[in-house]
Amino acid sequence: MCGIAGLYYPAIAKPVDPARIVTMTEALVHRGPDGSGVWTAPGVGLGHRRLAIIDLEGGVQPMATPDQGVCVTYNGEIYNFQEVRAELEKLGAHFRTDSDTEVLLHGWRAWGPDMLDRLNGMFAFALYDSARQSLFLARDRFGVKPLHYVELSDGAVAFASELKGLLAHPLFRRTPDFRAVEDYLGLGYVPDDASMLAGVKKLPAGHFLLVERGRNVPDPVRWWDIDFSKRATGKVRDLEAELIEHMRAAVRSRMIADVPLGAFLSGGVDSSAVVALMAEASRAAVKTCTIGFDEADHDETSHAQIVADRFATSHSIRTVDSDDFALIDTLVAAFDEPFADASALPTYRVCELARESVTVALSGDGADEAMAGYRRYKFFAAEERMRALLPQEFRSRVFGTLGRFYPKADWAPRPFRAKTTLLALAEGGEFAYPKAVGVTGPALRRKLYSIEGLKALGGHNAEQRYVDTMRQAPARDGLDRAQYADIKHWLPGDILTKVDRTSMAVSLEAREPLLDYRFVQFAATLPPSLRIRAGQGKWLMKKALEPWLPKEILYRPKMGFVTPVSAWFRKALAEEAAGLARSPVLLGSGWFDPNTIARLADDHRAGRAEHGRTLWQLLMLERSLARLFR
Repeated sequence: MCGIAGLYYPAIAKPVDPARIVTMTEALVHRGPDGSGVWTAPGVGLGHRRLAIIDLEGGVQPMATPDQGVCVTYNGEIYNFQEVRAELEKLGAHFRTDSDTEVLLHGWRAWGPDMLDRLNGMFAFALYDSARQSLFLARDRFGVKPLHYVELSDGAVAFASELKGLLAHPLFRRTPDFRAVEDYLGLGYVPDDASMLAGVKKLPAGHFLLVERGRNVPDPVRWWDIDFSKRATGKVRDLEAELIEHMRAAVRSRMIADVPLGAFLSGGVDSSAVVALMAEASRAAVKTCTIGFDEADHDETSHAQIVADRFATSHSIRTVDSDDFALIDTLVAAFDEPFADASALPTYRVCELARESVTVALSGDGADEAMAGYRRYKFFAAEERMRALLPQEFRSRVFGTLGRFYPKADWAPRPFRAKTTLLALAEGGEFAYPKAVGVTGPALRRKLYSIEGLKALGGHNAEQRYVDTMRQAPARDGLDRAQYADIKHWLPGDILTKVDRTSMAVSLEAREPLLDYRFVQFAATLPPSLRIRAGQGKWLMKKALEPWLPKEILYRPKMGFVTPVSAWFRKALAEEAAGLARSPVLLGSGWFDPNTIARLADDHRAGRAEHGRTLWQLLMLERSLARLFR
C-alpha cells in the first residue's frame, strides 16, 4: 500500500519543483515506509511513498513507460492484474516488471478511461499522459482508497492520498467550512462530498477526473455504480452455492502478495468466513489476530479462539484496556478531519498487533452493507412494511402526535424506544432512515449552534444527501434504498476511512474481500427475504456458511468493537467534557452555544440524560480543529 501526491497545472505548463513534491509525500511516509520517488515533466509532478507488496524490486514508483509518455503514481492493489496483463500482452504490450502498477500504463494506452471497467481492486491513482497533456485521477468502486484534491492560488491542481499531503503545500489556504461541521455532527464523519477545509474535494468512489491542459477542471465522472433494481431467481441452494463461489474467488484473489499475509479475526461471522476460506486456500497455517478487552461484556476473544482452533490458525491475542482513550491524539493525527466512530481505537490496536507479524491483513468489512447485516436494516424494513400499509396522512397525524408526547428513552434498547419508532413511522423512509443511521439528531444540533452558526449553515443539513440518494437509488424497495445510501455514504465515509487510516498509520495493508464488486452486486440482486429473514440479517450468507462455521458463531448477536465512551464522560473524561464549553477552539469559531454544551456535559455526568456520543463528537471535533488550524 502507498501514499501518492502531486501537482498539475491545467492552464499553462509551469515548471514543478521536485522538492515541493517531496515535501507533500513526506507527510505520507506512514503509508509507504519502504521507498519514495518523484517524477516531473513540464506542468506536472508526481510523487510516491511505497509500502512494497508485489514485485518488491521492480514495482518502483512513479512508474513511466520507456518513452516517458505516460507516468503513474498509484495507491492500491489490482487483484486481477495477471488476467488484465495477459489480455494486454495479446494486444502487443511488452511488460518490464511483474507489478500490477505497469498494467495501468499499458491499460491506459490500450483503452483509456475504459480500462477501469476491467480492474478488480482497491485503488486511487494519478496518471499523466504527455501526448494529451492530461492528468487522470481515478478511485475504486467503493472508495477503499482515498484521494483528495484542491485548486491552488497559482493555478495548480494538488492531490494527495490524505489531507495532510495537501496541508504540506505552502499555498494551501486553511479556511474552515462550517457545513462540514454540520455533516460531521449529523453523521459522525465528514462524508466524501464535504471537507472541513474549504475548497478541498474528495474524488467520489467509482469516479474519475480527467483534467486536460487549456481547459477548466471539470466535475468528476461516475464510471461505476451498484444496482439494486434487478432480482436473482433460482433455488435457495443454488444461490447459496453462487454466493460461496463469489466469496471464495474474492478471498483467493486477495491472498496474492510477496510479503507475509494474515487476517483480522473478531469471532464474528464476516471475519470468520474470510479466515475459513483463507484456510481452505492455504497450505500453511493462516496468521490471525484478535483484540480482547478487559471487560467481559465487550470481549470476543473466546469466539475468535473457536474459529482459530477450528482452522488451526497461527493465532495472536492481545488484551487492551477498555479505557484506552490515550489514543485520542494519535487518531486525530491519523484522520486529519474529525472522526467520531469510537471503534477506531480498537481497530488501531488490532492493526498494531497484525503489523508485528504481517504486512497485509484481510478483513471482513463490507458484508454488513452488502447483505443487510446491521440491526438498523431489520428495524427499517419492518417500518417500511408498516408505511406501505398505512397512508402518509394517517401516519403523520397519528404516529406524529403520539411520538411528540411519548417520553424519550435513548438509554433503552431500540425495540423499546417507542418515541423514536413512532416519529420514524410518521415520516417517509427516506427522511427517517438518515436519522437512524446518524449520531446527533437535527433538533439537538440546532440547540448546539449559536445564532451565527445557524445563519452560516444557510439551511444546509447533514441528512439531505441521504434523502436525495435514497430517492434516486436504482432500487425496488426501502431496504434496497437504505443499503444503497449506506454504500454511497456510510461505507466510504466511516467504515473504509476508519480501516484505511488506522491500518496505514502503522504501515499495514488491509484488504476487504467481501467488498469484491462481483460479490456485492450479486448480493444486491437477492430478494430482501434472502437478506433478512426471521430477524436475521445476512440470512443467505449465514445459511451458506453452515458447513464451515458453527452455529454459535453464525447466529450469535452481533457485537462489533464496543467502546464505552458514555462511561468515560461520567468518570475519567468528565472534566474533558465539562471543559468543552470553555474551549477556545469551539468558542472562538463562533459556531456554538457554550451554555448548551455545558448543559449536555452536566446532564450526562449526573445521569439525567445520555449524551455520550455527542460529547465524543465534540471532543474529537475540538482536537481536530486545533490541529488543522494551529
